[in-house]
Amino acid sequence: QVQLVESGGGLVQPGGSLRLSCAASKIVVRVYAMDWYRLVPGNQRELVATITSGGWTDYADAVKGRFTISGDPSKNTLHLQMNNLKPSDTAIYYCHAKQGANEYWGQGTQVTVSS
Repeated sequence: QVQLVESGGGLVQPGGSLRLSCAASKIVVRVYAMDWYRLVPGNQRELVATITSGGWTDYADAVKGRFTISGDPSKNTLHLQMNNLKPSDTAIYYCHAKQGANEYWGQGTQVTVSS
């Protein structure tokens, strides 16, 4: 059974940093298109960052210059480095993997940015 397990969320003050991780089992992260989504208050889902199997990355305008998505093939893990966090980044962050008709989601990790 494919599993995507997120970790690294928590409570951080504005301006702080967090690094999210998504450990994958039963799939090889580097051959999938991998994304981070977030569910903000009001249940709106937003695409935060994407990395393709070829290493191309893209970011939502709201996080450009602050967030970095990367993969660690040796650990079959996806990361999201989040710097200069703002209260508007508060959300549940989800790892997502897609290849053709195959699509998987993690269970989510809560990020709260508050003073």
